[in-house]
Amino acid sequence: MEFIVEKIGMSRTVDVPSVPVTLLKVIETKVCEVREDGKALVSYHSSKKINKSIEGQQAKFGISKEFNKFMTIEVAEGTEPGDLSTAVLSDTLLVKSSFNSKGRGFQGAVKRHGFAIGPASHGHRFGRRTGSIGNAEWPGRVQKGKKMPGQYGNTKFTAKNDVISFDAENGVLVLKGAVPGHRGARGLVRIVK
Repeated sequence: MEFIVEKIGMSRTVDVPSVPVTLLKVIETKVCEVREDGKALVSYHSSKKINKSIEGQQAKFGISKEFNKFMTIEVAEGTEPGDLSTAVLSDTLLVKSSFNSKGRGFQGAVKRHGFAIGPASHGHRFGRRTGSIGNAEWPGRVQKGKKMPGQYGNTKFTAKNDVISFDAENGVLVLKGAVPGHRGARGLVRIVK
């Protein structure tokens, strides 16, 4: 079973020894239709503009105007159209959280792949450059997968986290350890056990 969540930030517990935790807000979600394969089309609030196709879906499923983003997620057996229940999170011990990592733009090989830099003394011309990237006569091209400068971050990562607690009234899920992504990032939480 999956839930759409938003990352609030990180904190620590007050017990001894202190444990770093990540706070996630469970987004209010409406189940529009349940499919036979155990997945469901759900709707939730986002800052996306409403166009005619979204208005048509809202009318079709009878949901209010603030639910303007649609997504397919896994749901438990016996789930009916309407509000998605978060009661199962109270007994959950372990979850997998999937978020996009922080995007860092176009970066060099030193930051992106941890390459070593050249000497800092006078006279060298190496600095933070990549170095030799190709082969000699054969194959005469740069091999696929060569570690080079490029887009760094903004890729999907999944982390396994223990559940410390779940505040059902406020919809706040407290996970042990870190979760990828920036504050305010939205992602999915899948129950493992």
